[in-house]
Amino acid sequence: MTDFRMTALMNLRAVPLLLALALGLSGCAHTPAPDGPSQALPAAQSSFGRSIMAQAAPHEGRSGFRLLPNSTEAFMARAELIRNAKTSLDLQYYIVHDGLSTRALVDELLKAADRGVRVRILLDDTTSDGLDEVIATLAAHPNIQIRLFNPLNLGRSMGATRNLGRLFNLSQQHRRMHNKLWLADGAVAIVGGRNLGDEYFDAEPNLNFTDIDMLSVGPVAEQLGHSFDQYWNSTLSKPIDDFLYWPPDRKDLATARVRLAESLDQAHVDKKALYERLMDYRPHPRMKTWLNELIWAHNQALWDAPTKVLSRGEPDPHLLLATQLSPDLGNVHKELMLISAYFVPGQEGLVYLTGLSDKGVSVNLLTNSLEATDVPAVHGGYAPYRRALLEHGVKLFELRRQPGDPSNAKGSGPAFLHTNLIKGGSESSLHSKAMIFDRQKMFVGSFNFDPRSVLWNTEVGVLVDSPELTEYLRELALQGMAPAISYQVKLENDRLVWVTEDNGKIHTLSKEPGDWWRRMNAWFSTAVGLEKML
Repeated sequence: MTDFRMTALMNLRAVPLLLALALGLSGCAHTPAPDGPSQALPAAQSSFGRSIMAQAAPHEGRSGFRLLPNSTEAFMARAELIRNAKTSLDLQYYIVHDGLSTRALVDELLKAADRGVRVRILLDDTTSDGLDEVIATLAAHPNIQIRLFNPLNLGRSMGATRNLGRLFNLSQQHRRMHNKLWLADGAVAIVGGRNLGDEYFDAEPNLNFTDIDMLSVGPVAEQLGHSFDQYWNSTLSKPIDDFLYWPPDRKDLATARVRLAESLDQAHVDKKALYERLMDYRPHPRMKTWLNELIWAHNQALWDAPTKVLSRGEPDPHLLLATQLSPDLGNVHKELMLISAYFVPGQEGLVYLTGLSDKGVSVNLLTNSLEATDVPAVHGGYAPYRRALLEHGVKLFELRRQPGDPSNAKGSGPAFLHTNLIKGGSESSLHSKAMIFDRQKMFVGSFNFDPRSVLWNTEVGVLVDSPELTEYLRELALQGMAPAISYQVKLENDRLVWVTEDNGKIHTLSKEPGDWWRRMNAWFSTAVGLEKML
């Protein structure tokens, strides 16, 4: 779940954000963070950063990349970057949910702050609902600063008043910071689709998101640091203490840290296997290995201008990430692959995709099926376009909630889905956002192919020019499109059917998979004309 459309559902489904913080912080005296602007610290200021600069030097301006499709590796990479950081950590997220993975990362962040690392955390305001004081407890550490993006200024104390406040300023409050960025020492970054929470790291028994992150090293990290600074220093970003009469003090901080330690110790007993899998980065760090596996390539970091949120009506195209991507979207000649958790092409997208296909370009889409999506309303925005897309030869693949044959999903390598879909009774949902252009270039980031990403939310990602890395991503996408993993939607006798595989046998479904509640939600969003808000 990735944007404002899901705020209400998130609050019902999970204990959101940083209860972890109430369970563990540092015992340092509170020193208010400076209110003025600050900048990303140069890589040259840290020994870790200098080692990355030395590694990048022979590659003549190119950056190094490694995909992180495996959820456990994605968690470990974040934890290890905290451990390697010497001067700074900059984190920018839409969602942070409580859970073992979040608590472990909070514990590492506190230890980093204790050793003098400057930590800046920028959160979209919707993830803070009802938790201002909890979040501010972490910000009581003198080396940790936390800001909220596009915050609601009045009525924050109760859920009902928050919802009223948003309704009275809906033109701005429905626009959210959807960016996901993790930056260490201005030298190494992680971009992609994952928020922070157990469901993003294969640590949640009831729901797991299939996602792709990308470890991004060298000059690209400096570019992404500029992105973070633009948001951090924006007039839309406010220190968390601005919303509290009495910010947490030294006593609150010390008490919380004791609770965090107790919580992690208890998790080691109650969830031993999960705990030891997540914490494997401690005895067996992998960062050095990953840095030796990098693919070096030319690239461009892309992001929406934060002022996009202030636009009245639709924003100026010059502010948009989508505009920056348009040259590559317009120069596809052979093959376009889209991996988008939420896909609502709109009329312009429909004309673009069908036009490509009519010219002989192979166009393939992997998105969620009705039964797998965590936002059925978005499926309602997508479904009406399927027939026209199929009539023009666009191929549609919809991820299943569960694979038809787990043995076909695992594979021997780091498969696209094997850490998330082979999970007993847990529900699985695609959360990845990526594009592949002519098997030459690829884009990985937070951007979905829908109106919300284009017009309303802010996004970030990296465009990489590398046939080698692109081919690896393409192989992962093809794994996700396999018959045992996804339904292929087709037209047969002028009717939509869903072709899939169970127990090694291909078969065709004439009725779309998904229960009545999902069908009703999808129908309602179409009936009331919500498409442009999805």
